[in-house]
Amino acid sequence: EKNKGLPAARNTGLSLAKGQYIFHCDSDDFVEHDMLKFMYEKAVETQADIVWSDWYLSYGTKERYMYQPEYESAYLALKGLLAGEMKYNVWNKLIKRTLYVENNIQFPSGHGMGEDMTVIKLFACANHVSYLHKAFYHYVKMNGGAMTMAWCEKHLSDLKYNVNETEYYIKSKYKNELDDYLSYFKLCVKLPFLISTDFSMYKLWEKWYDEANRCILKNKTVCVRTKILQWMAWKKQYWFVWLYNMIIQKFVYRIILGYR
Repeated sequence: EKNKGLPAARNTGLSLAKGQYIFHCDSDDFVEHDMLKFMYEKAVETQADIVWSDWYLSYGTKERYMYQPEYESAYLALKGLLAGEMKYNVWNKLIKRTLYVENNIQFPSGHGMGEDMTVIKLFACANHVSYLHKAFYHYVKMNGGAMTMAWCEKHLSDLKYNVNETEYYIKSKYKNELDDYLSYFKLCVKLPFLISTDFSMYKLWEKWYDEANRCILKNKTVCVRTKILQWMAWKKQYWFVWLYNMIIQKFVYRIILGYR
């Protein structure tokens, strides 16, 4: 068949899977040999629908340990995902297969950018979740100094599609209860547009989800540095955003951390 992209491939795997839990590993990354053993044992012990763990951000020979937060309930974890406190990446999570099947949740075939947002829907349906304070997954990022990413119209279209689908799903379950958190979510989605020295990306940030900007200072899980960056962009002080990225890219990443 024609290659339909990663989300469709994930769905094919889901349709054929017979096991109790689902785990995804991307082809560029690698995991510790005992990852599934420990995650499965944690899932059984806590009767969890979803188990997540810490992970490693790998830059060639350099690695950074990435801690994830712990939550007492699936609802609090959902809030954490929307607020950007916890990553919604699919690859550091073990998820019960019935959570996909019984809630008719699939990955967005044909819309690759942002397809991991499917995890947010799964958390919205979970009853019990659990956190394993150990890192197993090595997420490989080849160019640690690259502060920009190549955005094409397809990427942007897919990203907006997945944001809209996620918002619709959350609202269908919680009405307006999580409106502020959906605003935090949108701010997190468009934040990468500000991690650039390209002024056209700042204009893109300005156009996307401007209604969410009112919540820039409300999100308690976001660091002060990020709030300042977003607030300055909201006030169209793009000279500050540009200078920030120049300092981070040229000084912090290249000189201090040694990334090229």
